Amino acid sequence: MGTFGEDLRAERLSRGIALEDITEITKISLRHLIALEQDRFRVLPGGILAKGIVRGYVNAVGLDVNDWTERFVLANTPTDASAEDDHSWATFATNVGRMRLERREAAAQRLRWAGAIVLMVAAGIAAFVTVRYYGMRAGWWNSLMPLHPVSAKAHSMMVHSLNWFLR
Repeated sequence: MGTFGEDLRAERLSRGIALEDITEITKISLRHLIALEQDRFRVLPGGILAKGIVRGYVNAVGLDVNDWTERFVLANTPTDASAEDDHSWATFATNVGRMRLERREAAAQRLRWAGAIVLMVAAGIAAFVTVRYYGMRAGWWNSLMPLHPVSAKAHSMMVHSLNWFLR
């Protein structure tokens, strides 16, 4: 008894059926049928589609579908070395996903802190402008912060524009 693909090919040839005939009947591409006979299961589409290709091939040849599907599943199961490779790749993919999630969370945390700082600065500026405005209207602001003669012109322009803006 040979490999799955060799046995499948031997059964097909013993019945005198060409691969092209199976392609005509099942509409499965010739490339997939050849890959199946050569035990190159990675060429086949994954999961249920590969089983469907096996079922179509076996049905077209006239073999027991359940028996050959089980044989395909057993032949397609990874060996210990490839199972270890799959495990290491799964670990790698998990770590990559975790690192991406951590980077995304760190960026979101930085954005929250930046927003909080901007909000605090805006609140501080609003509080200063409010206190200054009411202090100027009440007349106690100049006694609190005496003006230097050089900045008196700039101050009067700012007060004038602030009063115009708040009207």
